[in-house]
Amino acid sequence: MSLRIAIQMDPLETVDINADTTFALAEAAQARGGQLWVYEPKHLSCLDGRLYARARPVTVQRVPGEPGVFGPEVRLDLQDDIDVVLMRQDPPFDMSYITAAHLLELLKGTTLVLNDPEWVRSSPEKLFPILFPGLLPETLITRDPVEIDAFRERHGDVIMKPLYGNGGAGVFKVSKKDSNYGSLLEMFLERNREPFIIQAFLPDVSKGDKRVILIDGEPAGAINRVPKEGEARSNLHVGGTAHPVDLTETDLEICRRIGPALKERGLVLVGIDVIGDKLTEINVTSPTGVQEMKRFTGVDAAQLFWDAAERRLQSTR
Repeated sequence: MSLRIAIQMDPLETVDINADTTFALAEAAQARGGQLWVYEPKHLSCLDGRLYARARPVTVQRVPGEPGVFGPEVRLDLQDDIDVVLMRQDPPFDMSYITAAHLLELLKGTTLVLNDPEWVRSSPEKLFPILFPGLLPETLITRDPVEIDAFRERHGDVIMKPLYGNGGAGVFKVSKKDSNYGSLLEMFLERNREPFIIQAFLPDVSKGDKRVILIDGEPAGAINRVPKEGEARSNLHVGGTAHPVDLTETDLEICRRIGPALKERGLVLVGIDVIGDKLTEINVTSPTGVQEMKRFTGVDAAQLFWDAAERRLQSTR
């Protein structure tokens, strides 16, 4: 199936061709004969209920510093000119992100959007997991300092992080007697109006934070992200390193629990984070790890993604 694909993303020129998952998805689609266009969320427009994007046709290439060769900019009618839209811009998950999801929902019934923007909007990555009791470490979502104090008293070391953050930004390990706790709490409360998330610290993070990739609700494989010495965060963006790892029976059980909900919601490419035997996040916005997993395991999740996309297209035509 030769597809016309528009990718809503951050500027292609900035991607790391050896690590970026969006680049891998584009490369796999192109290898199948797909035609590609790229645009940023700021280039979306809605006119009389129809959705348009000012986009550039592109041929992607594994050339350092030049990941794409672009053609002249065009105005795409996303209902008529395109088969699939990939919603792949990075968070923050703010009102701009939510508005882009609302606009892409206008394409329902005409153009396939992956991941489904309605459910990207309604499945925040740190809130979605609480729908699956027993899988998470003990977790508190609040702005109430009294509740936070009681949680810290009960658990000692905790992790505090923004509810809508990404890439490890703003994640702090706070010990029971940490003298910076008061200032840190003030910073969280002053930065925005949302609740934030506090979780019992999992010592197993020193062994790694497993990223499991699921395609249409089924586990495809995993990598292990190990934090650098002295760091509680294992995100690759902040110095974590990727290592090969096998899926355990616990990992597979987590996937069995959440997989049907992912498939039903049209969340075709998902990355979950597992520390020890606990699920910590379900990443649905622009999950990463596809290229690292292919290098370590040989599993090409980008090709599996397009297999799933084509199945979904065929079932609606």
